[in-house]
Amino acid sequence: MIFGNFSLKNHNTFGLDVRASGFCRPSSENEVADCLLKELPPGKPFMIMGGGSNLLFTRDYKGVIIQPAIGGIWYGKPSGDEIEVTVGAGVVWDDFVNQAVSVGLGGTENLSLIPGHTGAAAVQNIGAYGTEVSEIIAAVKAIETSTGKRRIFTTQECKFSYRYSIFKDELKGKYIITSVTFRLSRKPQLRLSYGNLSEEAEKKGKATLSSVREAVIGIRQSKLPNPAITGNAGSFFKNPVVPAEKAQILLKQHQSMPVYPAGENCTKVAAGWLIEQCGWKGYRSGDAGVHDKQALVLVNHGNATGNEIFELSEKIRQSVAEKFGIDLEREVEII
Repeated sequence: MIFGNFSLKNHNTFGLDVRASGFCRPSSENEVADCLLKELPPGKPFMIMGGGSNLLFTRDYKGVIIQPAIGGIWYGKPSGDEIEVTVGAGVVWDDFVNQAVSVGLGGTENLSLIPGHTGAAAVQNIGAYGTEVSEIIAAVKAIETSTGKRRIFTTQECKFSYRYSIFKDELKGKYIITSVTFRLSRKPQLRLSYGNLSEEAEKKGKATLSSVREAVIGIRQSKLPNPAITGNAGSFFKNPVVPAEKAQILLKQHQSMPVYPAGENCTKVAAGWLIEQCGWKGYRSGDAGVHDKQALVLVNHGNATGNEIFELSEKIRQSVAEKFGIDLEREVEII
């Protein structure tokens, strides 16, 4: 069923008071197909949305928003040290992580507390603390929006890269993800080398899946605002990847600049550090601002508009480009 003139205030983590002409929340593959082929008015624009944790609405949406609400977690038969787990696209991502950790399956723990739904996690190729979700994805099941046909995408077909998948570009709007299958480890190899994760995990005793999850949650909560209290979409910008030669030049001028290897002759630079060096950390103009503990996060202190937050992001991009010669790319999608 498509609901008309639908408020999106509780469906985007910036808490922006915008509306959609229509809103559909199908809870099965058949309902997804019916929404697309039977209920959606011919020629009516539509947009696919997960948990609304990676969107900035600058206006009302003059179309129908489809938010897959397919639930369920299904465990396959173990194969050696691995097991495949299929998760409905509408499952809250951190609920899945919590369940995987609780049954002793490794691979998701470093991605704890990332907001959003599981289907969107695959679209965005979410990542944190040295892990990207694409590393554990075995397959993605989706429905073609023009025909209602089912298709299973292999990891290779998804064309994953840093914060990218084929569903963000080439196939945007052409498929709705209904479930994601993950390949998790029954004998986890913990990843603790990123930042102070090892130190924080070991504070809780021996490093285990549970202690790593607790450490990640603790670190995130200490740095990132709770969207239920302060509107935000997490990291607003991607960490830029620059030629290694350029990074070396910048390091001579800014020895404390955090950098990370990013493939052959490339270096990843911490966007939050760049923004902080330009003086934006803790900045506020009206109700649009930059978080005072993590400059990578733009916030809505209450009644900011999407345009005000967007304009702030433009000013930040301009200042970083002027000071460092680096063009920041937004991770958040602008509507």
